[in-house]
Amino acid sequence: MTDQPDELFAAVDSLLAAVDGGTVLPAAAERVRLREAAGLTQAAFAQALGVRVASITAWEAGWAAPKGERLEAYRRLLEGLAHRYPAPVTSCGNEQGPVPNPSSAQQDPGPGQESEPSVPAAAASPAAEPEQTSALAEAPSRPPGAGSSARTSSSRRPAAKRATAKPASAAAAFDPRFENGPLAVVDVCDGQVSAYCVGGLILDVPAKSIASLVDWTLSQARLGQAKLSGPGKDADPLIVLTKAACERYGLPLHLSEEERLSGRLPEGHKVIRQLARAEWQLTKRGFGPWARIYRPARGSERLCVQLCIPSWGALDTRHWGAAGQLPPAELARLLGTYASRVMTPRGSTAVTGLELMTALHPPTRASEPDEYGVRHSEHNPGSLGKDPVDCAPCEAPDGHPLLKDLPRFRPRGPAEVLMEEAYDWARPLTDAECLRRNLVGIDVNMAFAAGANGTIVGLGAPTYVKNPVFDPKLPGSWLVDLSHVDLSRVLAGKEWQQLEDDLLPSPFTPKGERPTGPAWYATPTVAYAVELGYTVAPTEAYVRYTNGRYLDGWYNRLRDAYVATMADLGVTAGLAPEDFLRAMAEHKQVDPQLAIVLAAIKATVKGGIGKLRERPRGGGWRPGEPWPALSRPTWRPDIRAAVISRTRVNMHRKMLKHAAATGQYPVAVLSDCAVYAAGGPSPLDFLPYTDGKPLPGGFRLGVSPGMVKHEGTQTTLWAEGVREEYGPALNLARYIKDGNVTHADTGE
Repeated sequence: MTDQPDELFAAVDSLLAAVDGGTVLPAAAERVRLREAAGLTQAAFAQALGVRVASITAWEAGWAAPKGERLEAYRRLLEGLAHRYPAPVTSCGNEQGPVPNPSSAQQDPGPGQESEPSVPAAAASPAAEPEQTSALAEAPSRPPGAGSSARTSSSRRPAAKRATAKPASAAAAFDPRFENGPLAVVDVCDGQVSAYCVGGLILDVPAKSIASLVDWTLSQARLGQAKLSGPGKDADPLIVLTKAACERYGLPLHLSEEERLSGRLPEGHKVIRQLARAEWQLTKRGFGPWARIYRPARGSERLCVQLCIPSWGALDTRHWGAAGQLPPAELARLLGTYASRVMTPRGSTAVTGLELMTALHPPTRASEPDEYGVRHSEHNPGSLGKDPVDCAPCEAPDGHPLLKDLPRFRPRGPAEVLMEEAYDWARPLTDAECLRRNLVGIDVNMAFAAGANGTIVGLGAPTYVKNPVFDPKLPGSWLVDLSHVDLSRVLAGKEWQQLEDDLLPSPFTPKGERPTGPAWYATPTVAYAVELGYTVAPTEAYVRYTNGRYLDGWYNRLRDAYVATMADLGVTAGLAPEDFLRAMAEHKQVDPQLAIVLAAIKATVKGGIGKLRERPRGGGWRPGEPWPALSRPTWRPDIRAAVISRTRVNMHRKMLKHAAATGQYPVAVLSDCAVYAAGGPSPLDFLPYTDGKPLPGGFRLGVSPGMVKHEGTQTTLWAEGVREEYGPALNLARYIKDGNVTHADTGE
């Protein structure tokens, strides 16, 4: 923005011959009418106001509104035109509403913007904007009323799709260092390089190379995100490069097959040479879809920028849908919403899920001042520390260095390896179930996040114990025989209850089979055997005496992100079961972009847990050799096992409660989805509700993590047909959503 308001107003006055100021901008459609009535082009407006044509397009479409001096100047310009060209008057003497020319608002879309229909006047009016701001723009990088940067060429606020209240903490979270938000999408249109930021801001980018783009980002863009924890570090700014930006900066639009397999550009690429000449460095990951470019930190000041290149596959379509195909401004809002609710993406959703754990529990903190007043780095209590620890031999996956002396290709049995995995179990339908018309699947919301909540996990290395006394509060891996646990007779409260154990999966194995002897289990699994009324006598254990609820903060942040996004999609807490099912059936259509954010949040949960036991990737690795992930403090297969164990136990507990109360048993279970035979197509056709209240301890419809939603419904005839074609072992829960079963799915 110019530092000479007199010159700016003089340019406007020369166009209008002096007009008075006003108090509010007219509706977006009226702005178009006034300009066209005067026979002026968007270019004339842009020249007078000292902005680009793209900014005028955004203002006239209602996507954005100018700030500061340009707001006053634009207002003077429009009101001057309104005096000269008043709105048409009807025969009744009333002013006729402005009739915009749809083509005029779309004839010159801004850089990277797709043409859109005209915005209704009510939605575009600045007076209505505080209540009507889209949820995807609800996380501004500055509080309402904060001044815009001198480098900002326009401020965009997209038209609303539904009313959304801003979080009360939005203003409190404002950090002037990062006033333009955590990230920007850089695009090129008509030779002009622009950075589209969260909240609709558009910055002019003078950089002519990747090296100068990094310099500009750190010195002028004011991008980044404040740390999530006191001892933590601020998030580095994220720059997303569109195809046009890649072309501008000498990067390929797509990676070659060889580059895709290696995950990076070759070392001799000209852009990498440019960075080296400018004394910028790349991490060991190299220049790939998620590249980190840095210089060694100067004191506490970090000098690092992360690049995201969607056309290279940075935004996996399994988790981000079509996000990579969105126009720059829309992509900035989508990623900005994710960043404000989760964190600035650090790579894939799995990588971000793992990084979120560290951001909430940094490994070190500053000590108290010593005798000379100097602070030092020390271990941060409750964290995993800065150094990796070895897992127990039973927790090590095949190929781990701890197992290098074992014979190759010899499978390890349950008494040698911890096998805590999610359910994959199915059984034949009974005669009574075949007479019911439908199979209905229910899915547990954020099941692994709910399993992480409250789980006590080890924070350090394991300690081997012989013949230990089991302690349900002590995290670890236990060698114990649970084959005596009989699910036909379990303890429900203080009463023993009879069940049909052949219709329930065992809670102790992923395949639901009853154990046949000693096996390694995580603490939550053994604790559940005790809960069912049976004694346990472990013979060996690897326990972790230093422990805590490390994942609670991680769960809370992801839970809040999930619940807030679901609320924006019309699914709120407290809905009646029928209303909840109706809202869930429609939520993806409410705002498809927010639905992408929701999918990314869920993928962050599953991917983050999975990354705790990341396996070797890429060529060159041999069994018995270490792989890069082992050097991370967050490579913790024991924590992954504890979360999966607790998630599976939670699922079994609900199925057990349901069976005891209703006599109904699941016919298939896959991870967090259970399928039941029912007389109707709805979960309400088999879930017991009394006076609107669900079965205590059983499945409950709702939006919160741990509650369930409708996954899908198919007929029992469909079930019999696909099992006849693909075999009786087919897990119906895998296909209950849409009923599509392919030969590829079944390995045929």
